[in-house]
Amino acid sequence: MKGRGKPRVGRRGGMPAVSVVLPVFEEAQVLLDLVPRIVQVMRRERVPFEIVAVDDGSRDGSAQGLRKLRARFPKELRLVRHLVNRGNGASLRTGIRVARGEIVVTMDADGQHAPEDIPKLLGLMPPHDLVIGARRTLFQGSWRRAAANRFYNLFASWLSRTRIDDLTSGFRAMRRTVALHFLPLFPAGFSAPTTTTLAFLKAGYNVSFVTIEGGKRAAGRSKIRLWEDGSRFVMLILRMIILYDPLRIFLPMGFGLGLLGILAWIAGVAEAQRLVLPNSAIFLFSAAILVWLLGFISDQITNTRVHYFGDENIVGFDEEQE
Repeated sequence: MKGRGKPRVGRRGGMPAVSVVLPVFEEAQVLLDLVPRIVQVMRRERVPFEIVAVDDGSRDGSAQGLRKLRARFPKELRLVRHLVNRGNGASLRTGIRVARGEIVVTMDADGQHAPEDIPKLLGLMPPHDLVIGARRTLFQGSWRRAAANRFYNLFASWLSRTRIDDLTSGFRAMRRTVALHFLPLFPAGFSAPTTTTLAFLKAGYNVSFVTIEGGKRAAGRSKIRLWEDGSRFVMLILRMIILYDPLRIFLPMGFGLGLLGILAWIAGVAEAQRLVLPNSAIFLFSAAILVWLLGFISDQITNTRVHYFGDENIVGFDEEQE
């Protein structure tokens, strides 16, 4: 889906309309080129903006490079610094919290995301609450990482009942007021994109994907560990679905246990050559009933605590035809 132009947001009392949040951790080699490119793109779009760079305890000269850029772009660049490394998600939390724009654009500072693609995201804001830059090639590294990303997308798509083109892309634009609502859910590590995608979808907000070209990392190495962080991604996906749509997990589990109970019953009857109900079948049927009951209780709790605040972005027929 292509963008439809500049975001329809206004400047409130001299405040920026768009905040570009950059989580920075030891990317001094990239920043001197990346920040000027962002400034150039946003100036060309003629949208009031700011760049919020969050230095996450870097020790490679990133802080010094950011200070030089701040002197070069005093009106556009704001700096925030963590005294120790707290993680990508913590940096995004800090950046979104201190941002002043109605729309927040998050992107990696390692050169994988092109600033020239920012207008594609902004062109769909509004009516969308979250626009994600979906990489045409999910990962340009090992086949294991590519397979893992495809699995995350398929798994999350099935659980969320929505097609997800790129679950883990950190290049995205979102309404700050909605993002603030979900900040307490942000993990400190590399799962913040997964969290925001599923939270926005399951809470009923408008989410769209825009195809981008994912570039290679300009400096440094990936800080994501395949097996350890991969298991955390899976647990996070399950956690978010249980938080917003628990029956999507509990009902299939209950049906699976019930099916195993039926198979155990058939096996017991075949072995005894008479109508019996083995202990294994009783256990599995009881477990299925308990799982279903737990799912229904969780669903009731979820329905009382999940709130949607996106009615202002509902599009009428007349507006859609403009």
